[in-house]
Amino acid sequence: MEYARLGRTGLSVSRLCLGTMNFGPLTTEADSFAIMDKAHELGINFFDTANVYGWKTGEGITEQIIGNWFAQGGGRREKTVLATKVYGGMGDWPNQRGLSALHIRQAVEDSLKRLKTDYIDLYQFHHVDRTTPWEEIWQACEVLVQQGKVLYVGSSNFAGWHIAQAQEAAKSRHFMGLVSEQSKYSLLDRMIELEVIPACEGYGLGLIPWSPLAGGILGGVFGTDEGSRRRADRSQETIKKHQSALKKWEALCAKLGQQPADVALAWMLANKTVTAPIIGPRTMEQLTGSLRALEVKLTADTLKKIDAIFPGPGGTAPEAYAW
Repeated sequence: MEYARLGRTGLSVSRLCLGTMNFGPLTTEADSFAIMDKAHELGINFFDTANVYGWKTGEGITEQIIGNWFAQGGGRREKTVLATKVYGGMGDWPNQRGLSALHIRQAVEDSLKRLKTDYIDLYQFHHVDRTTPWEEIWQACEVLVQQGKVLYVGSSNFAGWHIAQAQEAAKSRHFMGLVSEQSKYSLLDRMIELEVIPACEGYGLGLIPWSPLAGGILGGVFGTDEGSRRRADRSQETIKKHQSALKKWEALCAKLGQQPADVALAWMLANKTVTAPIIGPRTMEQLTGSLRALEVKLTADTLKKIDAIFPGPGGTAPEAYAW
């Protein structure tokens, strides 16, 4: 396994982050335990979850599964860099959502109980809260850091200017602020290259891409049984829209002698701002297969060919759209 620093911090995390969103809804607790044990065996130390995962309001089912796994001992908690999130609705009352100081405090305590731990390594804002001032958000986080309940703070689904706003507010309080951003990013979704990635680079944030395979579409949708399954289950509209590019993509991967999913992850890992794309395996086979991406090294010529198939926004802002 390869490791990298998370943004400007001294924290070392695996180049692949284990996403746990399927734990509970699609993967049983027993299978989830086996996947997490195997992840450790493979050297993956970075696990990502969220209090809303499990999709039963207020229950935090996925966090409970991880907590039950930690409770088995054996150094499971100590070996894991644990990331979870706050923002989504955890109840029907008005203060059971968002980033108010009240909800942050309540959400942290609830996550700690479900996760059966006394600290969270990376506490992420699942979305920007436009109704809560940064003075309030950072004051709440400062208390949690002082109490030792949270070590680092990250964002998710922020725009570039949200990152700048958050960091400048943190700077004025002599607080470290954000150390990472978790964004939707793949060859089919490259808009963050305009301003989010430059903001991460400018402020020293590690980038943790979610849905790096575009919901599995970049893993191959033509000519295989797995592809047939995806054609039935995944977004027909997206596949139809990108059909020509996807065929060229799979042809290029075949010429390289590599699986499309592995090349898609390798393309992402070649980006110096990316710390660790999130892989969300439902099965053990999907977990172990993801590690092949670490062995795929793409040449400059291959990267140019990939850009020709899936052109990005044209670079960073404002040069991408103005002189």
